[in-house]
Amino acid sequence: MSKNIFFKKKNIKLNKIFPKYKFKDNFIVNSIKPLSKAGIEDITFFDSINYKNDIKNLKAKVCITSIKLEKFLPKDLNKIIVKNVLFELARVTKLIYPFSDIDYPDLSLDKPKKSKFKNVKFGNNVLVGNNVKIGKNSMIGSFSVIQSNVIIGKNCIIGSGAVIKNSIIGNDVVVQDNCKIGQKGFGFIPINGKNIKFPHIGKVLINDHVEIASGCTIDRGSIDDTEIGKNTYLDNQVHVAHNVKIGSNCMIAGQVGFAGSSKIGDNVLIGGQAGVSGHLKIGNNVKIGGGSGVVKDIEDNQIVMGYPAVKLKNFLKKNKDNNE
Repeated sequence: MSKNIFFKKKNIKLNKIFPKYKFKDNFIVNSIKPLSKAGIEDITFFDSINYKNDIKNLKAKVCITSIKLEKFLPKDLNKIIVKNVLFELARVTKLIYPFSDIDYPDLSLDKPKKSKFKNVKFGNNVLVGNNVKIGKNSMIGSFSVIQSNVIIGKNCIIGSGAVIKNSIIGNDVVVQDNCKIGQKGFGFIPINGKNIKFPHIGKVLINDHVEIASGCTIDRGSIDDTEIGKNTYLDNQVHVAHNVKIGSNCMIAGQVGFAGSSKIGDNVLIGGQAGVSGHLKIGNNVKIGGGSGVVKDIEDNQIVMGYPAVKLKNFLKKNKDNNE
Protein backbone atom coordinates (compact mmCIF):
# COMPACT_ATOMS: atom_id res chain seq x y z
CA MET A 1 0.00 0.00 0.00
CA SER A 2 1.79 3.14 -1.22
CA LYS A 3 1.29 6.35 0.72
CA ASN A 4 0.85 9.76 -0.85
CA ILE A 5 3.71 11.69 0.78
CA PHE A 6 2.64 15.09 -0.50
CA PHE A 7 -1.02 15.35 0.52
CA LYS A 8 -2.67 14.75 3.86
CA LYS A 9 -5.21 11.94 3.60
CA LYS A 10 -8.42 11.50 5.53
CA ASN A 11 -9.26 7.94 6.58
CA ILE A 12 -12.79 7.41 5.37
CA LYS A 13 -14.84 4.28 4.62
CA LEU A 14 -16.72 3.55 1.41
CA ASN A 15 -20.18 3.95 2.90
CA LYS A 16 -19.34 7.48 4.03
CA ILE A 17 -18.25 8.40 0.50
CA PHE A 18 -21.15 6.68 -1.28
CA PRO A 19 -24.03 6.55 1.27
CA LYS A 20 -26.58 5.39 -1.34
CA TYR A 21 -24.65 2.16 -2.01
CA LYS A 22 -24.20 -0.96 0.09
CA PHE A 23 -20.81 -2.69 0.14
CA LYS A 24 -19.99 -6.20 1.34
CA ASP A 25 -16.48 -5.03 2.19
CA ASN A 26 -16.76 -1.56 3.70
CA PHE A 27 -13.03 -0.81 3.82
CA ILE A 28 -11.14 2.41 4.49
CA VAL A 29 -10.18 3.81 1.11
CA ASN A 30 -6.45 3.79 0.39
CA SER A 31 -6.46 6.32 -2.47
CA ILE A 32 -7.89 7.32 -5.86
CA LYS A 33 -6.01 5.84 -8.82
CA PRO A 34 -6.46 5.26 -12.57
CA LEU A 35 -7.65 1.87 -13.85
CA SER A 36 -4.15 0.61 -14.62
CA LYS A 37 -2.72 1.40 -11.18
CA ALA A 38 -5.62 0.97 -8.73
CA GLY A 39 -5.24 -1.64 -6.01
CA ILE A 40 -7.88 -3.62 -4.12
CA GLU A 41 -8.55 -0.84 -1.60
CA ASP A 42 -8.41 2.04 -4.09
CA ILE A 43 -11.27 3.77 -5.87
CA THR A 44 -10.85 4.02 -9.63
CA PHE A 45 -12.79 5.59 -12.50
CA PHE A 46 -13.72 4.86 -16.11
CA ASP A 47 -14.73 7.98 -18.01
CA SER A 48 -13.62 7.29 -21.60
CA ILE A 49 -13.68 4.31 -23.96
CA ASN A 50 -10.05 5.21 -24.79
CA TYR A 51 -9.04 3.49 -21.53
CA LYS A 52 -10.94 0.25 -22.20
CA ASN A 53 -7.71 -1.79 -22.46
CA ASP A 54 -6.76 -0.82 -18.90
CA ILE A 55 -9.70 -2.87 -17.58
CA LYS A 56 -7.94 -6.17 -18.39
CA ASN A 57 -5.78 -6.13 -15.26
CA LEU A 58 -8.19 -4.23 -13.02
CA LYS A 59 -7.73 -4.99 -9.31
CA ALA A 60 -9.95 -2.33 -7.72
CA LYS A 61 -13.33 -3.28 -6.28
CA VAL A 62 -15.00 0.11 -6.76
CA CYS A 63 -15.21 2.15 -9.98
CA ILE A 64 -16.92 5.44 -10.78
CA THR A 65 -18.38 5.36 -14.29
CA SER A 66 -21.33 6.31 -16.49
CA ILE A 67 -24.35 4.28 -17.60
CA LYS A 68 -22.91 4.14 -21.14
CA LEU A 69 -19.61 2.66 -20.03
CA GLU A 70 -20.64 0.28 -17.23
CA LYS A 71 -21.20 -2.60 -19.69
CA PHE A 72 -17.43 -2.77 -20.32
CA LEU A 73 -16.65 -3.37 -16.65
CA PRO A 74 -16.63 -6.74 -14.81
CA LYS A 75 -20.02 -7.79 -13.43
CA ASP A 76 -18.75 -8.35 -9.88
CA LEU A 77 -17.27 -4.84 -9.67
CA ASN A 78 -18.96 -2.22 -7.48
CA LYS A 79 -19.99 0.36 -10.07
CA ILE A 80 -20.83 3.89 -8.97
CA ILE A 81 -23.05 5.12 -11.82
CA VAL A 82 -23.13 8.91 -12.21
CA LYS A 83 -24.03 11.48 -14.85
CA ASN A 84 -20.68 13.26 -14.74
CA VAL A 85 -17.73 11.00 -13.89
CA LEU A 86 -15.16 13.79 -13.51
CA PHE A 87 -17.42 15.82 -11.23
CA GLU A 88 -17.98 12.81 -8.97
CA LEU A 89 -14.27 12.03 -9.06
CA ALA A 90 -13.49 15.59 -7.98
CA ARG A 91 -15.99 15.32 -5.11
CA VAL A 92 -14.56 12.01 -3.88
CA THR A 93 -10.93 13.14 -4.21
CA LYS A 94 -11.68 16.28 -2.22
CA LEU A 95 -13.25 14.16 0.54
CA ILE A 96 -10.20 11.92 0.84
CA TYR A 97 -7.56 14.63 0.25
CA PRO A 98 -9.17 17.83 1.64
CA PHE A 99 -6.25 20.13 0.76
CA SER A 100 -5.54 18.98 -2.80
CA ASP A 101 -7.62 21.49 -4.78
CA ILE A 102 -5.52 24.55 -3.87
CA ASP A 103 -1.75 24.99 -3.66
CA TYR A 104 -1.52 26.27 -0.11
CA PRO A 105 1.73 28.03 0.90
CA ASP A 106 4.29 25.81 2.62
CA LEU A 107 4.61 27.50 6.01
CA SER A 108 7.43 25.18 7.10
CA LEU A 109 9.94 26.79 4.72
CA ASP A 110 13.20 27.84 6.34
CA LYS A 111 16.91 28.23 5.61
CA PRO A 112 18.57 24.84 5.03
CA LYS A 113 20.60 23.50 7.93
CA LYS A 114 24.16 22.58 7.05
CA SER A 115 24.06 19.68 9.53
CA LYS A 116 21.22 18.06 7.57
CA PHE A 117 22.60 18.71 4.08
CA LYS A 118 26.34 18.20 4.62
CA ASN A 119 27.26 17.47 1.01
CA VAL A 120 24.89 19.96 -0.66
CA LYS A 121 25.77 23.51 -1.73
CA PHE A 122 23.19 26.29 -1.42
CA GLY A 123 23.13 29.79 -2.88
CA ASN A 124 21.78 32.80 -1.03
CA ASN A 125 18.20 32.97 0.30
CA VAL A 126 17.27 29.35 -0.45
CA LEU A 127 14.24 28.02 1.45
CA VAL A 128 13.61 24.35 2.22
CA GLY A 129 10.50 22.66 3.69
CA ASN A 130 10.10 19.74 6.08
CA ASN A 131 11.35 16.24 5.23
CA VAL A 132 13.20 17.34 2.09
CA LYS A 133 15.90 14.94 0.87
CA ILE A 134 18.76 16.11 -1.36
CA GLY A 135 21.55 13.79 -2.54
CA LYS A 136 25.24 14.46 -2.16
CA ASN A 137 27.10 16.82 -4.49
CA SER A 138 23.89 18.60 -5.53
CA MET A 139 23.68 22.39 -5.82
CA ILE A 140 20.66 24.64 -5.22
CA GLY A 141 20.78 28.15 -6.71
CA SER A 142 19.91 31.40 -4.96
CA PHE A 143 16.27 32.28 -4.22
CA SER A 144 15.06 28.76 -5.00
CA VAL A 145 12.31 27.09 -2.97
CA ILE A 146 12.22 23.34 -2.29
CA GLN A 147 8.94 22.51 -0.60
CA SER A 148 8.15 19.78 1.94
CA ASN A 149 8.77 16.10 1.14
CA VAL A 150 10.49 16.80 -2.19
CA ILE A 151 13.25 14.32 -3.06
CA ILE A 152 16.24 15.37 -5.18
CA GLY A 153 18.92 12.87 -6.13
CA LYS A 154 22.72 13.02 -6.32
CA ASN A 155 24.77 15.37 -8.51
CA CYS A 156 21.79 17.56 -9.38
CA ILE A 157 21.96 21.25 -10.25
CA ILE A 158 18.93 23.40 -9.49
CA GLY A 159 19.23 26.93 -10.85
CA SER A 160 18.22 30.20 -9.23
CA GLY A 161 14.59 31.14 -8.70
CA ALA A 162 13.26 27.61 -9.10
CA VAL A 163 10.19 26.42 -7.17
CA ILE A 164 9.87 22.66 -6.71
CA LYS A 165 7.00 20.95 -4.92
CA ASN A 166 5.26 17.55 -5.00
CA SER A 167 8.17 16.09 -6.97
CA ILE A 168 10.71 13.27 -6.94
CA ILE A 169 13.84 14.01 -8.97
CA GLY A 170 16.46 11.43 -9.93
CA ASN A 171 20.26 11.67 -10.14
CA ASP A 172 22.32 13.94 -12.42
CA VAL A 173 19.37 16.17 -13.25
CA VAL A 174 19.75 19.82 -14.29
CA VAL A 175 16.92 22.28 -13.69
CA GLN A 176 17.80 25.75 -14.95
CA ASP A 177 16.66 29.13 -13.60
CA ASN A 178 13.03 30.05 -12.86
CA CYS A 179 11.45 26.67 -13.49
CA LYS A 180 8.22 25.82 -11.67
CA ILE A 181 7.74 22.11 -11.02
CA GLY A 182 4.95 20.26 -9.24
CA GLN A 183 2.26 22.93 -9.05
CA LYS A 184 -1.44 22.25 -9.57
CA GLY A 185 -2.42 21.93 -13.21
CA PHE A 186 -5.38 23.34 -15.11
CA GLY A 187 -8.55 21.51 -14.14
CA PHE A 188 -12.07 22.87 -13.86
CA ILE A 189 -15.51 21.32 -14.29
CA PRO A 190 -18.23 23.79 -15.39
CA ILE A 191 -21.42 22.99 -13.44
CA ASN A 192 -24.45 25.30 -13.27
CA GLY A 193 -22.50 28.43 -14.06
CA LYS A 194 -19.65 27.60 -11.66
CA ASN A 195 -16.16 26.27 -12.32
CA ILE A 196 -15.51 23.43 -9.86
CA LYS A 197 -11.81 22.98 -9.16
CA PHE A 198 -10.49 19.49 -9.84
CA PRO A 199 -8.09 18.33 -7.08
CA HIS A 200 -4.59 17.25 -8.09
CA ILE A 201 -3.11 14.53 -5.87
CA GLY A 202 -0.38 13.28 -8.21
CA LYS A 203 3.29 14.18 -8.32
CA VAL A 204 6.06 14.90 -10.82
CA LEU A 205 8.65 12.17 -11.48
CA ILE A 206 11.85 13.28 -13.20
CA ASN A 207 14.22 10.44 -14.06
CA ASP A 208 18.04 10.43 -14.19
CA HIS A 209 20.07 12.60 -16.58
CA VAL A 210 17.19 14.91 -17.52
CA GLU A 211 17.82 18.57 -18.30
CA ILE A 212 15.09 21.17 -18.00
CA ALA A 213 15.97 24.59 -19.38
CA SER A 214 14.91 28.02 -18.10
CA GLY A 215 11.32 29.00 -17.48
CA CYS A 216 9.69 25.59 -17.90
CA THR A 217 6.52 24.65 -16.03
CA ILE A 218 5.74 21.02 -15.22
CA ASP A 219 2.38 20.42 -13.54
CA ARG A 220 1.91 17.55 -11.13
CA GLY A 221 -0.53 14.79 -11.99
CA SER A 222 -4.20 15.05 -11.17
CA ILE A 223 -4.92 11.42 -10.27
CA ASP A 224 -1.93 9.84 -12.05
CA ASP A 225 1.65 11.24 -12.10
CA THR A 226 3.46 13.47 -14.57
CA GLU A 227 6.72 11.87 -15.69
CA ILE A 228 9.85 12.81 -17.67
CA GLY A 229 11.94 9.86 -18.90
CA LYS A 230 15.71 9.37 -18.66
CA ASN A 231 18.08 11.54 -20.70
CA THR A 232 15.32 13.79 -22.02
CA TYR A 233 15.96 17.49 -22.68
CA LEU A 234 13.34 20.24 -22.40
CA ASP A 235 14.28 23.59 -23.94
CA ASN A 236 13.23 26.98 -22.54
CA GLN A 237 9.58 27.74 -21.73
CA VAL A 238 8.17 24.27 -22.34
CA HIS A 239 4.86 23.57 -20.61
CA VAL A 240 4.04 20.02 -19.47
CA ALA A 241 0.47 19.64 -18.19
CA HIS A 242 -0.87 17.19 -15.60
CA ASN A 243 -0.47 13.44 -16.18
CA VAL A 244 1.75 13.89 -19.25
CA LYS A 245 4.34 11.17 -19.72
CA ILE A 246 7.41 11.91 -21.84
CA GLY A 247 9.68 8.99 -22.68
CA SER A 248 13.46 8.61 -22.64
CA ASN A 249 15.99 10.33 -24.94
CA CYS A 250 13.51 12.96 -26.16
CA MET A 251 14.47 16.44 -27.37
CA ILE A 252 11.78 19.08 -26.93
CA ALA A 253 12.48 22.56 -28.36
CA GLY A 254 11.38 25.88 -26.90
CA GLN A 255 7.76 26.84 -26.22
CA VAL A 256 6.31 23.41 -26.92
CA GLY A 257 3.10 22.69 -25.02
CA PHE A 258 1.70 19.33 -23.94
CA ALA A 259 -1.96 19.15 -22.92
CA GLY A 260 -3.08 16.88 -20.09
CA SER A 261 -2.58 13.10 -20.17
CA SER A 262 -0.73 12.99 -23.49
CA LYS A 263 1.84 10.18 -23.73
CA ILE A 264 5.08 10.68 -25.64
CA GLY A 265 7.27 7.71 -26.63
CA ASP A 266 11.05 7.34 -26.58
CA ASN A 267 13.48 9.14 -28.92
CA VAL A 268 10.92 11.77 -29.92
CA LEU A 269 12.04 15.09 -31.43
CA ILE A 270 9.66 18.08 -31.34
CA GLY A 271 10.38 21.46 -32.94
CA GLY A 272 9.73 24.81 -31.28
CA GLN A 273 6.20 26.11 -30.61
CA ALA A 274 4.51 22.82 -31.48
CA GLY A 275 1.47 21.76 -29.49
CA VAL A 276 0.20 18.31 -28.53
CA SER A 277 -3.48 17.94 -27.60
CA GLY A 278 -4.63 16.02 -24.52
CA HIS A 279 -5.01 12.24 -24.15
CA LEU A 280 -2.98 11.51 -27.30
CA LYS A 281 -0.34 8.81 -27.83
CA ILE A 282 2.82 9.74 -29.71
CA GLY A 283 4.89 6.71 -30.70
CA ASN A 284 8.62 6.04 -30.49
CA ASN A 285 11.12 7.71 -32.84
CA VAL A 286 8.59 10.32 -33.96
CA LYS A 287 9.65 13.72 -35.34
CA ILE A 288 7.24 16.68 -35.11
CA GLY A 289 8.05 19.86 -37.02
CA GLY A 290 8.13 23.25 -35.34
CA GLY A 291 4.81 25.08 -35.08
CA SER A 292 2.79 21.93 -35.68
CA GLY A 293 -0.50 21.16 -33.99
CA VAL A 294 -0.91 17.49 -33.10
CA VAL A 295 -4.58 16.53 -32.70
CA LYS A 296 -4.42 12.77 -33.43
CA ASP A 297 -2.31 9.81 -32.25
CA ILE A 298 0.96 9.28 -34.13
CA GLU A 299 2.39 5.81 -34.76
CA ASP A 300 6.06 4.88 -34.33
CA ASN A 301 8.74 6.21 -36.70
CA GLN A 302 6.59 8.95 -38.29
CA ILE A 303 7.65 12.47 -39.34
CA VAL A 304 4.79 14.96 -39.20
CA MET A 305 4.31 18.69 -39.66
CA GLY A 306 1.59 21.30 -40.04
CA TYR A 307 -1.71 22.14 -38.43
CA PRO A 308 -3.28 19.71 -38.08
CA ALA A 309 -0.06 17.70 -38.17
CA VAL A 310 0.16 15.25 -41.08
CA LYS A 311 2.92 13.09 -42.56
CA LEU A 312 5.74 15.26 -43.86
CA LYS A 313 5.35 14.14 -47.49
CA ASN A 314 1.64 15.09 -47.40
CA PHE A 315 2.50 18.45 -45.84
CA LEU A 316 5.08 19.21 -48.53
CA LYS A 317 2.73 18.12 -51.33
CA LYS A 318 -0.11 20.30 -50.00
CA ASN A 319 2.15 23.36 -49.74
CA LYS A 320 3.51 22.74 -53.24
CA ASP A 321 -0.04 22.53 -54.65
CA ASN A 322 -1.05 25.73 -52.84
CA ASN A 323 1.93 27.62 -54.25
CA GLU A 324 1.35 26.62 -57.87
